[in-house]
Amino acid sequence: MNGTQRSSLYPGLKVEIVLKKDQRSGKLTQGIVKDLLTKSATHPHGIKVRLEDGQVGRVKNIID
Repeated sequence: MNGTQRSSLYPGLKVEIVLKKDQRSGKLTQGIVKDLLTKSATHPHGIKVRLEDGQVGRVKNIID
């Protein structure tokens, strides 16, 4: 699953995000969603979230 649909994301979900500083390299960071920051229903580059550790980035993968 990918993170372009806001409806598939919720607090407590384990995801992989790409941080702003890692956009060129595509390096992924794992964490637990704390807040959904994107207000629109979809976003082509991924919904922006804040992780429980405070890092902010766009969701690339949802981890089961």
